[in-house]
Amino acid sequence: MKLKILKSPRIHGIVDAPPSKSYTHRSVIIASLAKGKSTLHNPLKAEDTIASADACKKLGANIKEKPKKWIIRGVNGHPKTPDDVLDLKNSGTSLRILTSVAGLAEHYTILTGDSSLRSRPMQDLINALKPLGVEVISSRMNGRPPIIVKGGFKGGKTSISGSVSSQFISSILIAAPLSSEGVELKIEGEFISKPYVDMTIDVMEKFNAKTEFDKKKKTFHIQPQKYTSRDYNIEGDYSSASYLLGAAAVTGGELTIKNLPRDSKQGDKLILDILEDMGAKIRRKPEKVTIESDGRLQGIQVNLSDTPDLLPTVAVLGALAKGTTIIEGVEHARFKETDRIKTCTMELSRLGIPVKEKKDGMIIKGGQIKGNTIYSHGDHRLVMAFSLIGLKTGIQIEDAEAYKVSFPGFLEAFKRLGCKLEVDENG
Repeated sequence: MKLKILKSPRIHGIVDAPPSKSYTHRSVIIASLAKGKSTLHNPLKAEDTIASADACKKLGANIKEKPKKWIIRGVNGHPKTPDDVLDLKNSGTSLRILTSVAGLAEHYTILTGDSSLRSRPMQDLINALKPLGVEVISSRMNGRPPIIVKGGFKGGKTSISGSVSSQFISSILIAAPLSSEGVELKIEGEFISKPYVDMTIDVMEKFNAKTEFDKKKKTFHIQPQKYTSRDYNIEGDYSSASYLLGAAAVTGGELTIKNLPRDSKQGDKLILDILEDMGAKIRRKPEKVTIESDGRLQGIQVNLSDTPDLLPTVAVLGALAKGTTIIEGVEHARFKETDRIKTCTMELSRLGIPVKEKKDGMIIKGGQIKGNTIYSHGDHRLVMAFSLIGLKTGIQIEDAEAYKVSFPGFLEAFKRLGCKLEVDENG
């Protein structure tokens, strides 16, 4: 699919934030492990979250889709061995979390996905699960999917690096309450992307599973317990909202986005501080956010170690800002759907923006956009982030269908804001 974003006027309006992808993943998996019937209100129905839901069905959960809700009857802590492989498409979150969950099933589970997912590193999680009684191997013996998991998650003590992926930590935490012995999980080294783990713990607690964390020793303690069913409302997604906020920031105007809780545990609400630092005005209310901008942004220096998904958005905003933007602390963004440092650098360079790739980030000198075509590399966040450049100068994005992975309503949301775009499904 080829997407053309045309230069657009100032943005004004009130919209709802799309549902949180992170909270949908966690809640559908935990509800599937719970005892009884849960109802998830306002789940995100996107390619990634459907991958989680479909896998949970194969593990024995009953999931019925109703308008704006999913009704889930869980397996009471005892997932069954799937009849077939779990094809998780492009969803790294599904892969990482369900690897530990598969350790609760009796026999062998095979987890795989598309070519991008099969390139994602898994060795740290494989190593951390073995002391807990789970036999895990990479079928190609390269630490990457396909992953074969043999049930036996009894629990015990283990450790894992905190500097590679918070999803590994979330994975073990979600399965830990259903172990027979409980789990003591020590975090080694730097603890990056901690807000994502905070989200995991938040959902676990909502479904009645408690965790303890010793900050001094950087160790989680989880006792054997059960998840219990409940009604659960899924909040809006700050990651997806960053593109809507960014649209108002670069074109100028005023936009209010509802269903963005001020007290959210999502790390990506950092986008509000970033936009303020770049010159926009932000008003925060208990359940909504308003941005005002004159369209003129200033370059900033920012550490995204806790919020790697914001890298493409901030990189593009930096390209459209006056002065230099320095992004640091986000080396782990190299292990997402693409090496996002490399792909963002490549595509900004294609547009004539002076940009330097660093090991853990980028240095971007805002300037005049000289090109009009970029490639998504199959990465949903690149499609949506680079659309912001189109609002200022016009742009054509090749392989743009990737946006459906996390924000299937993205094009409709842009249209409602008055943004002009053209779609060529055969492009």
